[in-house]
Amino acid sequence: MIEQLQALRTRALARLEALETSGDPGALEAWRVEFLGKKGELSSALRLMGSLSAEERPVVGQVVNEVREELESAFAQHKAQAEAQALRAREAGDAVDVTLPGRTPFLGAEHPLQKVIRRIEDIFLGLGFAIEEGPEVELDYYNFELMNFPKDHPARDMQDTFFVTEDLVLRTHTSPVQARTMEKMQPQVPVRIIAPGKTYRRDDDDATHSHAFAQVEGLVIDRGVRMSDLKGTLLTFARQLYGADQEVRLRPSFFPFTEPSAELDVRCIYCGGAGCATCKQTGWIEILGCGMVHPRVLELGGYDPHEVSGFAFGMGVERVAMLLYGVTDIRQFYLNDLRLLEQFSGLAH
Repeated sequence: MIEQLQALRTRALARLEALETSGDPGALEAWRVEFLGKKGELSSALRLMGSLSAEERPVVGQVVNEVREELESAFAQHKAQAEAQALRAREAGDAVDVTLPGRTPFLGAEHPLQKVIRRIEDIFLGLGFAIEEGPEVELDYYNFELMNFPKDHPARDMQDTFFVTEDLVLRTHTSPVQARTMEKMQPQVPVRIIAPGKTYRRDDDDATHSHAFAQVEGLVIDRGVRMSDLKGTLLTFARQLYGADQEVRLRPSFFPFTEPSAELDVRCIYCGGAGCATCKQTGWIEILGCGMVHPRVLELGGYDPHEVSGFAFGMGVERVAMLLYGVTDIRQFYLNDLRLLEQFSGLAH
């Protein structure tokens, strides 16, 4: 029996030494199962001890333990060596040559519409305005009623609305932010805010219309605010956006939430006012609507129209961007066409 155990040890150690050159990561575990496992050769030898005499068992048992300890020690040593070798191989494969030039990562860039929004925000922040935001899914109460659109008001036809429920809509303009701001701040003055954000209308998408578009609304409320303040503010804005020599004009218009109301035109940035196809030979291009805040809107917002007055304006960001960058089709902003977007990667906002 002892001779069999000695032969088992010699054979097992020889097999283990041979595994160093096999390169098979599963071979070491297979060796352990074959010689040290529950059904391995050493366990089989132990089961034969039942046939030994009482005098032989202690002697053979001691040899069995010595063989087991030697094989387990040899296995642990070879396993540690194999793991260290595998680690060195991985490190060699993952090694980085620090002398090689670095790889330039692909960097994204702001979308042109976001650049325009940031540029508009920077201009009005410099004029003392704050930025306010509101929900895109809005209550009819804020979207229409507080903006002087009663339930049966014919001006609601001007807003082709996406209704979620009878009283819940996708906002058709960012004017509800004005209503929410007045509700929050009244009767505090002055109020000077702009409200950039997405809006939605049931328009058929074409070169100049989109069912989803961005707007920037502005609101000023204070004592003694006049139409000349509105024009001066928008003239400053237009000159910072389009150039120091830019001129503006106001044309009468209608909006339920302002009275009087106007459209603001800038002198055509393509022809300088001489007349071209873009400005339809007029020399002027409309960029936004504006006016003095309607007294009823001030009342609904918690302000006394006999004590304070204000002006408001709203512009479509896509419209401004199209003029600023010479884009002729609004749909180009939403196609994710890299041929267009890559042109803006190096532009400062």
